[in-house]
This record gives sequence, structure tokens and C-alpha cells, in this order.
Amino acid sequence: MDKSTVKKSEGKYVEAVGRRKTSVARVRATAAAKGSVSVNGGKSIADYFKVEAQQLKALESLAKSGKGNDLAITAVITGGGINSQAEALRHAIARVLTMIDPALRKDLKKEGYLKRDARAKERRKFGLKKARKAPQWSKR
Repeated sequence: MDKSTVKKSEGKYVEAVGRRKTSVARVRATAAAKGSVSVNGGKSIADYFKVEAQQLKALESLAKSGKGNDLAITAVITGGGINSQAEALRHAIARVLTMIDPALRKDLKKEGYLKRDARAKERRKFGLKKARKAPQWSKR
């Protein structure tokens, strides 16, 4: 099977991984049951992401592409906080959509959904209180 197409008759799927900070989202898109999005073992998007802004953020790439009603999406999300999980899910869905329809790549790339946001918390250095914050220094 060619990974760039979803074959409706065989029930095949397309899979992609999205990341943000320490969150990882593995997404499978199938053409079998249309328009459903389930996260971590069957939870709906509204049950998993309680805040509406996070629900919208997670489904932004679907809304931009207009393919929301054509695919059934199942996701497994691990690590990080709830906000970075929503962004990781958006990244993974955007990657799946470009595999299914390469013509969507231009629009999704322009919105920044295909770029992996690599910003993460800087590590703490020894002798400092945080990554860059030093203890108070006195001259005398």
C-alpha cells in the first residue's frame, strides 16, 4: 500500500507522529468511520481536552484542511502537559493530512502546523537556582 493514500475499501490507515516539548502524539487516520476523533483509548476530544481553546488548537489542522468529516482519527498521546499535548496532536494530524493529500501541504505549512516547535525548558545548571537565575551576589 502506498502511504500517501487511504484505501477506503480495505480499511487501511495512515499514521504519523507529532511532537511538542516532551509530548508525543501518535495518530492514525482511517476512512472507515467518518468524522470521529478519539484520544487515548476511545475518549472524545471534549472529554480529553476540557478547555475549549485546547480542543480548537488540537483540531486546527483538520479545520484548515476541510477534511474533518472525511476521516476517523485515533490518537495516543503521552508525556508533557495538556497544552503541549494539544499542539502535538495538531502537528501529527497535519502530517497525516499531507500524507493523504499532498496538495494540502502548502496551506498547512503556511499556517505553521507542519513545523515541529522545538522550544523546551532549558536545563538547570549547577551553582544556579534555575537555568539562568544566580544566587544573590554581594560585594562585601
